[in-house]
Amino acid sequence: MRTRTALLTLGGAAVIIAGAACALPQIAPPITKHHAQAQERATSTLPVSNAAAPGGRFDLSDWELQLPTGSPGSPTTISPARLVGTGGYANARYFSLGDNGAMTFWAPEKGVTTPHSDYARSELRQMNPDGSLAEWRITENHTLSATVAIPNVTKRVCVGQVHLGTGGPSTKVLTELYYGADGQIMLGVAKSPDGGQVEHPLGRVPLGQRWTYSITVDDQVLRVSINGQTSTYPIPHSFDPYSVYFKAGSYNQSSSENSTRGARVEFFALGLS
Repeated sequence: MRTRTALLTLGGAAVIIAGAACALPQIAPPITKHHAQAQERATSTLPVSNAAAPGGRFDLSDWELQLPTGSPGSPTTISPARLVGTGGYANARYFSLGDNGAMTFWAPEKGVTTPHSDYARSELRQMNPDGSLAEWRITENHTLSATVAIPNVTKRVCVGQVHLGTGGPSTKVLTELYYGADGQIMLGVAKSPDGGQVEHPLGRVPLGQRWTYSITVDDQVLRVSINGQTSTYPIPHSFDPYSVYFKAGSYNQSSSENSTRGARVEFFALGLS
């Protein structure tokens, strides 16, 4: 199993973060890699902006970006090959590197959605470096970790999730990590592949303040940590046939005809292990 790392600085000293997120004030110089070209499954109708590319400071070789643009039911996606490096994809409105060093996602209330959702998103989907879809079994051990801040959100936003892949007819999620406009962090855990969630409160963080999370699937058990405080949940055996994968970013949880309201999420660290 490979561990994705982010290189950051604290007080002028370099720190390597592997598989866990820490709230550090500044992200250090670019980390770049060369990867094989991959097919994109949609083409953006918007030009790439002059905004700084998050791929210059974050390892995005294992991620595909989904944007709230495109045609109805078919959002724009950007492949891993186009995300990596300082010359990688950026969009000043939906996906860019902020002045504070954060990878910033914006999802408006009005935007293109997937066929199975009413909500728009600017969100990363776990991939393999060759551009193929990443999936793994819930009996394995995998972790998504991040340091985030949410400057603004209309109602609430999903900042990380474990989504069902192949293995059955369901297109739902195993778990979603939500942040509300009142600062409440909630974890939604699916009852079964057929749907329905049980929500668990995991604390409260003021709007705009950084916090860390990790989501681990380990041998039929779900472990979620918020600022170092861990909660554990058994995964029902009804999910056994399914493979799963991680997603992270801004998956807005409200919709309207207003394209100026929405959810902005800043990532200061992001890792897979």
